[in-house]
Amino acid sequence: MMTSDGTLPSLLLGTLLTFTSGALGANPGLVVRITDRGLEYVAQEELLALQSKLHEVTLPNFDGDVRIKHFGRVDYEFHSLNIQSCKLLGSALKLLPNQGLHFSISDSFIQVTGDWKVRKRILRLKGSFDVKVKGITISVNLLLDSEPSGRPKVAVSSCSSHSLYVEVHMSGDLGWLLNLFHSQIESKFRRVLESKICEIIQDSVTSELQPYLQTLPVTTKIDHLAGLDYSLMGAPQATAQMLDVMFKGEIFSLEDRFPVAFLAPVMNLPEEHSRMVYFAISDYAFNTASLVYHKAGFLNFTITDDMIPPDSTIRLNTSSFRAFVPRIARLHPNINLELQGAVISAPCLNFSPGNLSTAAQMEIEAFVLLPNSVKEPVFRLGVATNVSAMLTFNTSKITGFLEPGKIQVELKESKVGRFSAELLEALLNYYLLNNFYPKINDKLAEGFPLPLLKRIQLSDPILQIHKDFLFLGTNVRYLRL
Repeated sequence: MMTSDGTLPSLLLGTLLTFTSGALGANPGLVVRITDRGLEYVAQEELLALQSKLHEVTLPNFDGDVRIKHFGRVDYEFHSLNIQSCKLLGSALKLLPNQGLHFSISDSFIQVTGDWKVRKRILRLKGSFDVKVKGITISVNLLLDSEPSGRPKVAVSSCSSHSLYVEVHMSGDLGWLLNLFHSQIESKFRRVLESKICEIIQDSVTSELQPYLQTLPVTTKIDHLAGLDYSLMGAPQATAQMLDVMFKGEIFSLEDRFPVAFLAPVMNLPEEHSRMVYFAISDYAFNTASLVYHKAGFLNFTITDDMIPPDSTIRLNTSSFRAFVPRIARLHPNINLELQGAVISAPCLNFSPGNLSTAAQMEIEAFVLLPNSVKEPVFRLGVATNVSAMLTFNTSKITGFLEPGKIQVELKESKVGRFSAELLEALLNYYLLNNFYPKINDKLAEGFPLPLLKRIQLSDPILQIHKDFLFLGTNVRYLRL
């Protein structure tokens, strides 16, 4: 059922080929929903693939001998059979709950041309013939499962092909030869053709589709810090109109994969059918990413005086602090300061209908840089800010952007006396807006990769934000080589 350019992997669009066993009880972080529109597209792709493959079929010769009335026994041979044209018309791909897929083709025909010859002692006759096989139906059941590695596997569990009738035209207008074909050859010809069709399908699934499925990654590396777990969870939930396929959808640390202390939420997917495929990505996927980058120290930062704009009224040195923290200037005259900041805990991205938000709680500790390279702590600040988030779809990835709100600064601890921490808001706000958040947004721009195989193109996306998850609908197209 697959052409030499690898068309059958488009079947992955119809199911992402995953009837799997896996971790039961846990909720998925990513659900791929395939609608009836998606299945219709796959069926049409497979019809074209099989039609192309049938043109490459080599049919065997048919020979033997037969007694002809008033003529005696003659030897005959029908040879050089070629499929001249093939029209596969009606196709359908249906779900078989708890099993796999049923692929069918109906109301189709194949035209075969060839040559004939007969021999009776020294008498030899030859010519050409044309056969039209009409009313062809093909029925294939595909069993979908998973391997211990977590990758999917597929096998043909049954295949049958039938034709309603055969039309034959012989050159030479030899009625007895036409009768010979119907009586001696037609049934064999039908069986061979029907067998060849199923042979093509079986071979394509075994030698082309299954190896292609092995390229589906169980995990994908995002960068030097994080990877994405695409392992499959449980059996798909099939209805008459759609198939939901569950993925773990967890981002994990490449250096030290640690257990996540929270579960993915239950996602109540809306009844949408306008697109072929829908991706539901829960906040679990994004929040496990936050855990990884927080633990790796990606959200930590250091502010030194050379990062402050030249026209700033406050510098990171004790002389600049003299006006509002006199004691620090007396204890450490003309010494530079360094601020070391960290996000207290991994920020959680909150999904609500039409809205994304998060909140960052930071601690910033100030040090004086003593001449002997010792850093002495002098005060500690608490910084809080609300952040709005935007997510967009970019060809094969979900990308993000953070827009911070106004920060609030509080003095948590001081070894140099009490002072108004609000005086540092402008300095901190400048750094966060020009250094910290651009760094985070650059990382978010790299995107969350969707589980797609090669040569799959997404189009006409629609993006919705629901409680606890992002819902992306898209049409698909397989790019032929």
